[in-house]
Amino acid sequence: MQGLIGKKIGMTRLFDEMGRTVAVTVINAGGNVVHQVKTKEKDGYAAVQLGFEEVKEKKVNKPLIGHFKGNGKTLTKIIKEFELDENEEVQPGQVVGVELLENVKYVDVAGISKGRGHAGTIKRYNFTRGRESHGNTNVREHGSIGQNSDPSRVFPGLKMSGHYGNAKITMKRLEVMGIDKEKELVFVKGSVPGCNKGIVYIKKNESR
Repeated sequence: MQGLIGKKIGMTRLFDEMGRTVAVTVINAGGNVVHQVKTKEKDGYAAVQLGFEEVKEKKVNKPLIGHFKGNGKTLTKIIKEFELDENEEVQPGQVVGVELLENVKYVDVAGISKGRGHAGTIKRYNFTRGRESHGNTNVREHGSIGQNSDPSRVFPGLKMSGHYGNAKITMKRLEVMGIDKEKELVFVKGSVPGCNKGIVYIKKNESR
């Protein structure tokens, strides 16, 4: 199994072998329920469908209720598919957790970044402020956006103010600093997109 669904708890720090402090993100990745196992013979590819966060039946539509009750009888809020390793056997209704990452050194973590609404170019792209002397009024504006009457248009892709955040972001090759099987926690070095209590998707990164 190549990944897990988790919930971002927050950030803390750990100490490495040299005694240096390392900033880590804490992710709760326990209680992943196997809803369905897909095979190459039946579905054309090998994958496992996981569910996360149990939910009441009244909050689930009828097609999903039928799907859940036919595969483990556990209703969940989040559903996600991950690739299944060769010769790996899992059964519907089985619960998997952080033990999956026990010998994994690096992971990719995807999540929805914090929404910041309509932002200017300084906040969105780290543009430099304008000077505040000699009558200049262009302090936080982005400046010129085009040329003269030729080409008489603004080129596509120009960095301007606009919607910022609330997008899917994947942080690749984050180092796993440790796991806590008892509390079902994963400690990942560095930052992870999204707010606290936000849903994230952890995937093994086996590239060298």
